[in-house]
Amino acid sequence: MIQTLSAIGILVSLVTCAMGQGLDDHYKLGPDSLPQEGVPQGEINGPHAIPSKAFPGTQHTYWVYVPAQYKDDVPASLMVFQDGQAFINDEGQLRARHVLDNLIHRREIPVMIAVFINPGRTTEQPEPNPKEWGDKTTNRPEEYNSLDDRYARVIIDELMPELAKSYNIAPEAERHGIGGVSSGAIAAFTVAWERPDEFSKVLSIVGSFTNIRGGHVYPEKVRESDKKPIRVFFQDGRNDNRGTRHGTVDYDPTWDWFLQNVRLVEAMTEKGYDINYSWGIGLHGSAQGGAMLPEMMRWLWRDHGVSTDPNDTIERSFNKP
Repeated sequence: MIQTLSAIGILVSLVTCAMGQGLDDHYKLGPDSLPQEGVPQGEINGPHAIPSKAFPGTQHTYWVYVPAQYKDDVPASLMVFQDGQAFINDEGQLRARHVLDNLIHRREIPVMIAVFINPGRTTEQPEPNPKEWGDKTTNRPEEYNSLDDRYARVIIDELMPELAKSYNIAPEAERHGIGGVSSGAIAAFTVAWERPDEFSKVLSIVGSFTNIRGGHVYPEKVRESDKKPIRVFFQDGRNDNRGTRHGTVDYDPTWDWFLQNVRLVEAMTEKGYDINYSWGIGLHGSAQGGAMLPEMMRWLWRDHGVSTDPNDTIERSFNKP
């Protein structure tokens, strides 16, 4: 049973870079996150850009992953990753395309189109890079941390119609997943929360369910609302940002990332949601989440349809003469 964290007795300290590196070094990428011999590689198409009506004056850059197993006449599942520049980075901590290649090849997740979408920006602003995320140079804080339906409209009303022009994507919410890191994680959760008719699966890595723009209220919203048909996997570290705001040393529980993740898991557990979670020792980053990404994806998509066709084997599918 998850026990609620108390602010009493919590020592707020500034963690040095060396200490942080040491903590995150406990998490290593496994073979599922690396290219493997004999595994067909999907294609990455893009970058593409779409103008936004939900956030006037901005546009969103995105890339589309198309697995080798995709067929135009068979509807594919869909997975959308926020902060696309980080998830698509082959030298980073997430390396989502390799995870998708390996898990789809082994039938551990369904054949899916994946989208790596950047936060919105004006035409004068640069694209964010994986190390800076774009909080100061893009529309990321407003889009990702606001508790309204505007970002859901970006994904559902602006992105998905564009995808439908080129790809055969299954329409059911049960076949649509969305995920992210930090503010990208709360953005993913908000999309599913606002539109469970379109997205049913959420992947949350060190989610910013804090008082950046009121995200700390989600536990109360969960308890007060009817249960929604969504499934969530949460990951966070005990040494995530622990209650300091703007460099101050005064503890504020609404700015305690780990506490707020635990509170949300408690609320969803009480409500009977289909959730999973893992609490590590890392800081605010994607080291543990990257190492866990294959298992998070397996769990989220564990109920995908299974073929019993005797011809549907690795050898017969990919080693045809």
